Amino acid sequence: MSMTQPPDLCHSDLLQQELAQLQDFIRQAAHDGKAIHEVERDVWCRLRKMGRHALGLFLRLQGDGDMGQTIPAPAGNGESWHRLDGLHQRRYVSVFGEFRLRRVVYGSRDKQKIEFVPLDNRLQLPEGVFSYVLQDWDQSLCVEQAFQKASATMWRILGIKQSVDSLEHMNQQMAQQVTTFMLNRPQPEQEGAIVVASADQKGIVMRRGPEDPPPRAHRTKGEKASQKRMATVATVYTVDAYPRSAEEVVAALFRDAPEPNRSRPRPQHKEVWASLPRDEVPGSGIEMAFAWMIGELYLRGRAKGENKAKPLIFLADGQEALWQARQDWLPERAVDILDLLHVTPRLWQAAHVFHPEGSQRAEDFVRERLLRVLRGKAAGVVRGLREMATKAGLKGSRRRTLSKVCGYLQANLGRMRYDEYLQAGYPIASGAIEGACRHLVKDRMERAGMHWTIPGAQAMLDVRSIYVSGLWQEYQEDRVKCETTRLYPHRALVAAYPLCDMAMAA
Repeated sequence: MSMTQPPDLCHSDLLQQELAQLQDFIRQAAHDGKAIHEVERDVWCRLRKMGRHALGLFLRLQGDGDMGQTIPAPAGNGESWHRLDGLHQRRYVSVFGEFRLRRVVYGSRDKQKIEFVPLDNRLQLPEGVFSYVLQDWDQSLCVEQAFQKASATMWRILGIKQSVDSLEHMNQQMAQQVTTFMLNRPQPEQEGAIVVASADQKGIVMRRGPEDPPPRAHRTKGEKASQKRMATVATVYTVDAYPRSAEEVVAALFRDAPEPNRSRPRPQHKEVWASLPRDEVPGSGIEMAFAWMIGELYLRGRAKGENKAKPLIFLADGQEALWQARQDWLPERAVDILDLLHVTPRLWQAAHVFHPEGSQRAEDFVRERLLRVLRGKAAGVVRGLREMATKAGLKGSRRRTLSKVCGYLQANLGRMRYDEYLQAGYPIASGAIEGACRHLVKDRMERAGMHWTIPGAQAMLDVRSIYVSGLWQEYQEDRVKCETTRLYPHRALVAAYPLCDMAMAA
C-alpha cells in the first residue's frame, strides 16, 4: 500500500516543537504570575492544535490505499477489482477538525460502482463524515439540550461548526440500531425478587405540516394552539420485596413520620422505552411500546410462563387503553396493580365535595378512606361514597364529580387489592414510570418553543432511552462494531496487506 508522498518527517518534528513550546509557555506563565484560567484556556487551544497535527501525521502514514493495479475479488470466482482512475476525495470531521482524505478506489469497471476502498477499510471510517468520537460527544449533549445549544457548546469547546440539520440527521442515524441493541443484550446476572412492567403516556408537541392550517388568533375553550401526539412510555425493572402495613403507607403519604429505619430496595436494571404513533407504521404507539416490553421480559426470562418463581407485576394508572394492551401482550399470570397515586387524588376530589379545601375535615375524610382502601376495603369505600351522595341530596356539579370518582374506583376494583400487595411486598406506586415520562420525554421534548416531526421525535426518544437507561457507552461500542461489520465485510484484505515501507518511512 503506497502513499501519495513520503510522510513529512518535519511534521513529526513539529509535534516535538509544539510540545517544547507548551513547556516553555507553562514556565513563562508561572514566572509571570498569569491567572490560571488564562493558562488553562491557552493550554487547551495548544493541545487541540497538537491533536490536529498528530491525527494528520497518522493519516499521512496510511498512504492512499494503493494495493496495485488489480486485486482479487473475495468472492473466489476468479474475478478481480481494478484500480479506478484518479484519487477520490472524502471528508472526515474529527474532534480536532476537518480532514480531506484522497484515496485509491477499486471497482469492476470505470464509472461503475466502487467495490472496495482500502484506506476506508483500514481506518474503519464511519458511514458519514463525522467521526465516531465526535458523534458520541455531539449526541451526549443533544439528548440533554436543544440542537442549537449543543452546536454552540461544541463550537466553544472544539472550535467545530456544525449545523442543526447535521446534528438532527446524526441523531436519526444513531437511533437506527437502538431497538436491536436493547432486545439482544445479555440477561442481567443479578436481579430483584419481583419483575415490574409499567406504562404511561406523555404528549409531545408536533410541528405543523405544510398543509396544516395555522392556529387561529382566538381559540375556543379547550382548543390548543399546537397539536400533540401521545408517546407511550414503557419501563421494565426488578426490585426486591418491601412488605409494609397500610398504616405505614398512610403515614408516609401524609408525612406523619419519617421513613422507617430500614433499607428500602431500589429498582435494578431499569430500562425505559417510548414510542409515538406513526401513520405509516401500522400498530405503532402503544403496540410498539408493549412489544418492546414483552421483548424485555423474554430477555429476562419472564414471558409466556417462563421462570414463574418471580412474580410479574404490571403497574399503571386507570387509562383503559394501557390495560387493554396489557391483556393483549402480557402473560395472564401478571398481577395488575392500579397506581395508588392515581387513587389518592380521587379521594381528595370526593372529600372536597363534602368539605372545604384545606380543611382538617377534608384531610380526615381522605385518611380514613385511604386506610380502608389499603386494607382491601375499596368496594366498601365506593358504596359508602354513593350512600353519602344520596343522603346529602347532591345535585349538579358536585353529584357529577362524586359519580366520576366512584366510577373510576369501581372500574379498577380488581386492581386495588392493596392488602395483598402490601403483604407480598409489591410496589403499589408507579414512581418509576412517572419519572421516566418526566425525564425521558418532558425534560427534553417539551421545552419552550419546541416542535417536533414524527421521525425526529421518535429518533430522539430512541437515543434518549439508551442514555436514560445507563447504556450509552455500551451502545456506542456496539453501534460502531455493527456498522464496521456492515460497511467493511472485506477489511481482512487490507489487514493482511503490508504497509510498504511504513516503518522505515516513519
